Order: sequence, then C-alpha cells, then structure tokens
Amino acid sequence: MAKALAMISGGLDSILAAKLIKEQGIDVLGVCFRSYFFSEESAIKMAKQIDIPLLVVDFSPEHLELVKNPKHGRGKNMNPCIDCHAMMMNYAGKLLEEHNADFIITGEVLNQRPMSQNRQALNIVKKESGFADKILRPLCAKNMDPTEMELSGLVDRERLLNITGRSRKPQMELAAKWGITEYPSPAGGCKLTEPNYALRLKDLLTFKEAVEEDELSLLRYGRHFRTEDNNKIIVARTQEEGEAIKSLIHKKYYSFHTTDFSGALVLLEGNGTENDIHLAARIAARYSKGREKAELKVKYGIYGQKLENIIVVEPITDKELEKYMISIK
Repeated sequence: MAKALAMISGGLDSILAAKLIKEQGIDVLGVCFRSYFFSEESAIKMAKQIDIPLLVVDFSPEHLELVKNPKHGRGKNMNPCIDCHAMMMNYAGKLLEEHNADFIITGEVLNQRPMSQNRQALNIVKKESGFADKILRPLCAKNMDPTEMELSGLVDRERLLNITGRSRKPQMELAAKWGITEYPSPAGGCKLTEPNYALRLKDLLTFKEAVEEDELSLLRYGRHFRTEDNNKIIVARTQEEGEAIKSLIHKKYYSFHTTDFSGALVLLEGNGTENDIHLAARIAARYSKGREKAELKVKYGIYGQKLENIIVVEPITDKELEKYMISIK
C-alpha cells in the first residue's frame, strides 16, 4: 500500500488534504510541528476527526533561528511563512525513508494567501525543501503541473481538486460532506501572525541576541514597556495573567507595589537603573487603586524577596505611558 506523510497544521485545509488522499486508499501518517510560536494541540484534535495517527516534531531552536533571519522575508507581522513551510517540508522529507512513505502532502491552496501561497512562493517552497518531486498539494493539484505521484498512477489526479483563491466555501462544503465539524479559524494558531505578539517579539530580538523559551512565552501576557535604558517592564492585566507571568519568572526581576493600595503585578527586568526604577514605580502607581492620588508610596526590591525600598512618585499619565508601551496603538 502506498503511504503519505501529511503535514497537519491544525487548520482545516491540511486535514482535508489528508482525508482526500486517505479516500484513495493510501495510508496516511500526519506530521505536525511544535515550536515556540505554535503547538500541536489543534493538530491532535483535527487528526482524530479523520482517524489518522499523528507524529509531533519539535523543531523549536531551529525555527527560532529562522524567525530571526528569514531568507525570503516576513509576512505582515513576524511570520516567515515561505521559509517556515520549506523547513517543515525538509523535515518531513527526511522522515520519508524512516516511515516507509512515498510522498508528502500539504493543505496549501493556490492564491489563498497573496504572499506565501502564490504560484511563485509555492514553487520556492518546493525547491528549497530539498524534496520537490515528493510534494503533492491535493486541494489545488489540478491548478498545478502534474507531480511524479500523479504521472506514475500512485495518486489518481482526477480525484484531486482545483481549489484556488481566498474563498473558504469549497473547503467548508467538503468538511460538511466528511463530517468534519470542529476546526479553527484560518488566522489562528501561529503567534507570529498576531500583531501585538509580533511587535513584542521584534522588540525582544532587537535588544537580545540569545533569548530563552520563558522570555518568548512571557510575550503572551500583560502589558509590556521598553524603558529609555532599554530594559523591560511587564504589568499583569488580571490576577490570572499575574499567576501565568510568575510561573515564567526564572531570573532577576524587580517587583513594585504601592504600599497603601492594591494594584497590578509590576516587574522590571534588567539592571534596575535609577531611571528605570522611577519609571516602574510610576507605572505601579498608575495601575493601582490609588491612581487618582497626587503621590503614592511604592515599595520595591528583588522579586521573591522582601521589598524593603520605598520611593514616593506621581502616577504616570496615560499620555506619558504611550511613549514606552510595546503594542499596537
């Protein structure tokens, strides 16, 4: 029996492509990727809906290096989709022999995404994967030149599709036909496509060459500010966020709390310069219940230790705050 490795992103298109090939009596093994910016959670759920096994490949360190310096640039945010897809296909190609598989399938659709799924981009991905003659895109195959798998009769080209463009109607109709009822929105899944996360990541990589996984996870929570001395201040928006942030703190941070009013968790990363401490204290005052007061006492010190230092500050104004905030205005 012929066998295919199906690249499962966790979205609808990739699972439809896998199902389309499975319907031809071909054995299908799903392959999904885990990185610092996306997980296998959705892929696991999708693979179960069409009853195929799923292999999870963690390529986090290599993917981070690609994100820092992608050969073919980025999309609207920090997403290097062309380079990312080529890297995934290269990984999948190297798994063919190990899993006794004949070819790779993906859920890409011609012209669905103007930058990363136009004809030129799809050809670049195939070429740079290193396994160009082993890649089949079942959903749009009839819009492309026949592959080796189709020409040899391994795959019946007549049973493949000619979907093109950004409309989701053909995919949704196919999903309904096959009873695939739960699937995420097309935009979900990758943190690199989220504007605020991407902006925070760009800021982080500007000031740090070597970053750790916890630092990347921290970008998901709270409000982030960059000080004039190039250190980071993080403010939790909710108690739940505060707990998530605390679980990711594994190095030296300064903590700030108003002495007479409750307030948000405020942390300063870095060397704790005089200017940074003053700014963080003013931010802590702003995000406390005493924000309307002219001046507030703020205690501070190393996070996890007793806060023994006291500073009296004026709460920072929202207009001043905009100068430091790392987010889409």
